[in-house]
Amino acid sequence: MLRTNLSTRPFYAERAVHLVLGLLALVVIAVSAWQVSRVVKLSRYRTDLNTSVGRDRSEAADLTRKAAEIRHGMNQQELKLVATEAKEANNLIDKRTFSWTALFNQLESTLPADVMLVSLRPEVKDGRTHITMEIQGRRSEDVIEFFDRLEQSGTFSEVTWRAENVTEEGLHRVQMQADYAPQRSGRS
Repeated sequence: MLRTNLSTRPFYAERAVHLVLGLLALVVIAVSAWQVSRVVKLSRYRTDLNTSVGRDRSEAADLTRKAAEIRHGMNQQELKLVATEAKEANNLIDKRTFSWTALFNQLESTLPADVMLVSLRPEVKDGRTHITMEIQGRRSEDVIEFFDRLEQSGTFSEVTWRAENVTEEGLHRVQMQADYAPQRSGRS
């Protein structure tokens, strides 16, 4: 004889399992909806960017074409003339800003007692000042001393002399050239 009751079955927590599964399904649906909305937003953003890039490329091509037309239509002779005149104007500005006082102070500090300055001519070209000077000294050692002092000053570079001759009075007359780059003070 059988003593088992087949009409009863063990109690399972089916409601709790269904509730948890339902909540999980809701979370999955919410995350999926959020992802879909992000994909749609990013797709619109990408479309807007592609449109903007296309418009910018079209504008750049148009501007490049216009620039080429302008360059092609320019008179090269007039352009060269304007460039030459601008260079002359810049040279005049450089000459205008040249400080004679600073040059003479520097020369005075390097000039030995037995050497005198006979002539001086600065020439400003391409932002560099080139000095041509003629000096007279009693002895050639005095001239060499002046030459050495100029090089050591740091203000003059590429110091050379072109001609030396002895005058009737026995003075050594020398024509010198140097690049002059005055040191800028901290003041403006």
